[in-house]
Amino acid sequence: MGFPGTWMTQTESVVYRVVPKCACSTIGQIMYYSDHGKFFDGDIHDAQDGMHKWAMEDSQPLITENVKSHNSYTFTCVRNPYTRILSSFFDKICGIQRNGKRYRGNLVPLLIQKYGIEVGSPEDGFEFDQIKSFRRFLLFARDTIKFRRPMDPDIHWSAMSGHISTFIVNGGRYDKIFWTEQFNDGMQDVLNGIETPNPIDLAEIPRFNESEGHGPKRLHPVEDYFDDLSMHLMYEIYKKDFNLFKYDFDNPANKMPIAEIDLDEVHAKLGA
Repeated sequence: MGFPGTWMTQTESVVYRVVPKCACSTIGQIMYYSDHGKFFDGDIHDAQDGMHKWAMEDSQPLITENVKSHNSYTFTCVRNPYTRILSSFFDKICGIQRNGKRYRGNLVPLLIQKYGIEVGSPEDGFEFDQIKSFRRFLLFARDTIKFRRPMDPDIHWSAMSGHISTFIVNGGRYDKIFWTEQFNDGMQDVLNGIETPNPIDLAEIPRFNESEGHGPKRLHPVEDYFDDLSMHLMYEIYKKDFNLFKYDFDNPANKMPIAEIDLDEVHAKLGA
């Protein structure tokens, strides 16, 4: 299976396992800048050179050798499951993508037909009942993750622990897992652990939110979207994420972690 979703700088200063909807655009740009002294012109996910990516066949032997030998500092980044799935909903389901189309073509019509989800449109100002539609989307997300119907789960709402585990199962080991909610502190720890050709001042780095503006703004506090049934579904599909990455399941209003991540626990429980 190898190391899907893994990026590595050309200088092999650092290895990163991408977790979608967890600041991956900003992290990728920081990695690119660390090698080249400039940011990639465009969405870093589209970059076909200037960085090693598992999706590029020529990079796979280099990444495999590095990861299996643990030659470079290796990290990833996680996010509160409540805000992550909300972000996925507003970006991927309600939003219009960079190509001017809906995400994955017929996905949204399928959701409208089978789950009664409303998404609105830019022309009407994305007017729809956000809370009702999100809760129906959550049922769909659960069905894809637990039952693989009506389709396989999408990377943007499949569990973070699933993304992170592929790296461990195939022989990788993380030196750092940090939280999006404490991004500068975590990213600084990574930078302190590596040597980069170009120095990086995180205070000067912009946030590269490639999904911003794709869809409607969230109109309500996070906790308003999650009733008892929604929280039950969240625990059913993201139990490992809450437990391993130390987020507060009982209070959707609290996006901050409540304990330190135990790397040994993560490797033991996701490496089986």
